[in-house]
Amino acid sequence: MITQCSSEQLIFQGFGSKPIVAEFNGGQITSDAGALLLAETDRLGGYLKRFAACFIDYRDPLLISHSVYQLLSQRVIGLALGYEDLNDWEQLRYDPMFKHLCRGLDLEERTSTAEADDALAGKSTLNRLELTPEDASQRSRYKKIVYSDQAIERFFVDAYLSNHRVAPQQIILDLDATDDPLHGRQEGRFFHGYYDEYCYLPLYIFSDDELLCAKQRPSDIDASEGAKEELERIIEQIRQKWPQTKIIVRADSGFCREELMQYCETHNVYYVFGLAKNSRLLRKIAKVMKKVRRNYFRFGRSAQRLYRELRYRTQKSWSRFRRVVAKAEYLDKGANPRFVVTNIEEDLWSAQALYEDLYCARGNMENRIKEQQLYLFADRTSAHTLRANQLRLWFSSLAYTIVTALRRVGLAGTQFAQAQCHTIRVKLLKIGARIKISARRILVSLASGYPYQEEFHTIVHNLRLGFSP
Repeated sequence: MITQCSSEQLIFQGFGSKPIVAEFNGGQITSDAGALLLAETDRLGGYLKRFAACFIDYRDPLLISHSVYQLLSQRVIGLALGYEDLNDWEQLRYDPMFKHLCRGLDLEERTSTAEADDALAGKSTLNRLELTPEDASQRSRYKKIVYSDQAIERFFVDAYLSNHRVAPQQIILDLDATDDPLHGRQEGRFFHGYYDEYCYLPLYIFSDDELLCAKQRPSDIDASEGAKEELERIIEQIRQKWPQTKIIVRADSGFCREELMQYCETHNVYYVFGLAKNSRLLRKIAKVMKKVRRNYFRFGRSAQRLYRELRYRTQKSWSRFRRVVAKAEYLDKGANPRFVVTNIEEDLWSAQALYEDLYCARGNMENRIKEQQLYLFADRTSAHTLRANQLRLWFSSLAYTIVTALRRVGLAGTQFAQAQCHTIRVKLLKIGARIKISARRILVSLASGYPYQEEFHTIVHNLRLGFSP
């Protein structure tokens, strides 16, 4: 096996008179044997295959060494394992585990042992994949792999739908926008006053912990811009398969816009949006705010809250009166009034339950966004064009989709059932193993001292049982 690492010995302090000598010459050894779990999840769920079908490859099939499937596998599985930098692949391309997992079915099509031992794609090839312009064709010189944004957008919704064998009675679609800090001169770069930085403003849509939309956007826009169009697309696709499923849309006050509420009201979709407080709303709950303040001091300075129903309409922007739930609250830091607007009837959700059990649960989505940004590098958008950075966001989103499927199906009933991506990576994916390839099989000898062997067996069993028809 070709390697490019230094053969220089590393000398460490040993025991007694014997020093410890280390070299990078172990041969067919990997530090990422747990990637087998990711590959098994992907194989059973078919995520990367369907994602690869969203690309058009104009390259000459007789002249290429790395298929689109393989290139995408390298980027997505690499992100899941913590390798966000394309430079990492200058050495990872020789890793025996990556070589066999990322080739997938392509390996079976190779007739030559020498071809099967070829290294994976390097950083330059992977970089061309990301930088291919939308108008590339067979006549283009280098960059010839073009993605279809519409196909990829449909893919994430299809992946969500395929994860459920039976149509649920109700789903909740959470919308949120977040900042993606920029440190260069990227296309679409603007300064955002709220975040006090140059950034993108991507739009996310989740259902529970499953991602349906990750839309890269410049930051010189309202947080809700484009949300109606994304909701229309997603809801139409969902209802084609689940026509009877009740849909609730949930978001903070940044999405409390007339066009979104009107769309929901005319398309049989429920919504609950945060509503920014103003002087008119505060006057409507002035008496109850005085009451909770009085109770706060009367009952030993403990938090006090009461809920009130309102019928409210803005002076200009709203087309009708709507149901508003007001939370009158007094805390150690002082008055904390909050409002939400909804089209859900009071007999279905009372004021307190609507706010505490339904609306406040949207905070879980923010944890999912942080998980993707912190551990799967969704904010690694250092390419120049917005199109290339959108593709990078989708790579991260697909890595999240596969890890989430592993967590939902494989980790069910184990101590890692609620683990975040980082914990899954450290505890279950980063495993040392020796790989031996013979004419009949590929033998992966995992580290004997690995502490979670029993859970590993359970996870493999769960995956095969959970994805079986």
